Amino acid sequence: MLSALTQLLIFQLIGEVFARWLALPVPGPVIGMLLLFAALVLRGGADKELQTTSQTLLQHLSLLFVPAGTGVMLHLHRVADEWVALLASLLISTLATLIVTALVMKLCLGNNAKSGESA
Repeated sequence: MLSALTQLLIFQLIGEVFARWLALPVPGPVIGMLLLFAALVLRGGADKELQTTSQTLLQHLSLLFVPAGTGVMLHLHRVADEWVALLASLLISTLATLIVTALVMKLCLGNNAKSGESA
């Protein structure tokens, strides 16, 4: 488990370094996740230890939202002042997510229909 956590943190660190070095407007952990994905594709998938560690982290993912929730409660006055902008951004991002998901599903199902596979 320790080596798998080390792998995950190293990729996050590499992502942070790239984000700051290249002054990218993308968070470092996102870049690290993309680099990890590329490494896993090139390697042929995750080993058993990385799979187990990732599943364990995903099972306890809700605990990682506690600091964010605490931060929101700490700055509740800002949420009250800027609720219109927050609501608009939530609605727009949700709509964009639905549209992208629908397009990806249409693309995936279209490829299955052309190749004669059933879902």
